[in-house]
Amino acid sequence: MSIPFARILGLAALFAALAVPASGGVLKGRIAAAPMRASSPAPNPYGGHANALPVAASPEPGLVSDAVVYFERIPAAAESVLARQVTHPSLAQKDQCFLPRVLPITQGTVVDFPNMDPIYHNVFSVSPAKRFDLGKYPRGQSRQLTFPKTGVVNVYCDIHSNMAATILVLPHHAFTQPDGEGRFALPDVPGGRYVLKVWHPDRPPLTRDVEVPDQGDTTVILEY
Repeated sequence: MSIPFARILGLAALFAALAVPASGGVLKGRIAAAPMRASSPAPNPYGGHANALPVAASPEPGLVSDAVVYFERIPAAAESVLARQVTHPSLAQKDQCFLPRVLPITQGTVVDFPNMDPIYHNVFSVSPAKRFDLGKYPRGQSRQLTFPKTGVVNVYCDIHSNMAATILVLPHHAFTQPDGEGRFALPDVPGGRYVLKVWHPDRPPLTRDVEVPDQGDTTVILEY
C-alpha cells in the first residue's frame, strides 16, 4: 500500500518539529550603569533649506538601553527556531537623528533606511564590516541594504555632523536590548553553559559565563 506524498511531507514536518525543542530556559537579568557625563554638542555646519529642523541635541551617552546583550554562541537547532521569528528592521532618519541609535541585527539581514524628515539626509559608513554610501534623498524615500558580515558598523550622515548610529551585526538571533531600567530577557535556548556578552557604544564590553536551565528562568546581574 503506497502512502500519499502529501502525507509523507506532513510526517516529515512533524518529525522535524519534534527534533527541535519547543522551548528551553530563559536568561533574565539587569544591567546597572552609573550615568555618564555628556560631551559638548558637535557643531552642525549645514542647517538644510528653509524647512530644516532645529539642530538636534546630541544623544545622551551611556544609556543602558543602548546596550546589546547576546550569547557568544548558540546551538544550530536553537538558531533555526529563532530565525523564524525575525521582523524586518529599519534605521530611520527622524528629527535629525538616527532612530534607533543602536540597531542589533543578524548577518544576512536587510535593513531599511527611511527618511522621515522634511529635509535631505545621507547615510554612509566606512566601517570594515560594511562600507557604503546611500547618497542624499528626501522625505518619503528609503533605501535598503544587506549586511552579510558580522561586526560593528558606524553610520553617519554627511550633511548633519551630529547624526550617528551603530549597527551591530551578530552571527545569530539570540540577542536583546535592555529597557530603560536595564532589565532584559534573552530568547529561549536549550539548557547548558553559555558565554554572555554585553556590547555598548560608550562603555567597555562585559563577559560572563552563565548556566541556563532546561526549563524556567535564571537571573544575572551585571554592573558597569
